[in-house]
Amino acid sequence: MNKKKGFLAERGRKGPLDNVFENKAGQIWVETVIYTMIAFALIGLVLTFARPRIEEIQDKGTIEQSIGVLEEIDQIIKNLGGPGNQRVIMLRVGNGALNIDGIYNKIFFELESRYEYSEPGISISIGNIDVLTEARARVYDITLTRDYESDYNITYNNVDNLRKLSSASTPYRILIADKGETEGKRVINIEVL
Repeated sequence: MNKKKGFLAERGRKGPLDNVFENKAGQIWVETVIYTMIAFALIGLVLTFARPRIEEIQDKGTIEQSIGVLEEIDQIIKNLGGPGNQRVIMLRVGNGALNIDGIYNKIFFELESRYEYSEPGISISIGNIDVLTEARARVYDITLTRDYESDYNITYNNVDNLRKLSSASTPYRILIADKGETEGKRVINIEVL
């Protein structure tokens, strides 16, 4: 056997891999492709672990924003002043649904979240808002409720019924009006314009 420079050299002939190792440009391209594949694998691995955490943080923000909306509606109802006064608000429901319950005199948000906002099955109070987290497979149902039963009679379109405002790309125009007093409670009518 002839010991010439080159891989698998035999009797003066070059081996099949000699051209690859002698061609530096080809070697650089092979290394570039390998490093790129390693980088993509690492990015995929990071996203696999980071994405659920990012979604939890987004859901937490949505829940806190929904609590803020309920507090804003509560302040409007409290500050209407008297019969005949009314306010129009713009409300965008991005995730979940806002429910106006004239039957039980409540306004509440229902959200599905990957974030465990509170201990499942136990209702907690944040100001005047009751928060209930219920566990399901890999997600939580979050209910944010403002109960007006003791102070106000909540109606939707002047009727005691339930109206659900689902998520929409455009904001809802909501009219909140004080209709006076009935049976010792102020009647607050809510309508979507």
